[in-house]
Amino acid sequence: MSKNRRSHSAAFKAKVALAAIKEELTQAQITSRYEVHTTQVRQWKSQALSAIEAGFSRKREREKKDQSEHMASLYEQIGRLQMQLDWMKKKSGLDDC
Repeated sequence: MSKNRRSHSAAFKAKVALAAIKEELTQAQITSRYEVHTTQVRQWKSQALSAIEAGFSRKREREKKDQSEHMASLYEQIGRLQMQLDWMKKKSGLDDC
């Protein structure tokens, strides 16, 4: 007696998580209304709360800024190395190949 696994949309998960966060209904009422397991409701609720917390943090902005600065320095280094390689090819006579 195997059951097919159901996959839920992000909108459905958000609706269930929001209902759990609001706490207007009991856990049993939420699970029976939306026909999902209690453990799943708890997981979606904790994921939603952590996503909300991350939305208010500035960590993501700092990470993007650090990443863009790092990428700029890497592109600068690539440019310098390319110029050195071209110069070395020219001096050695390999650029004719």
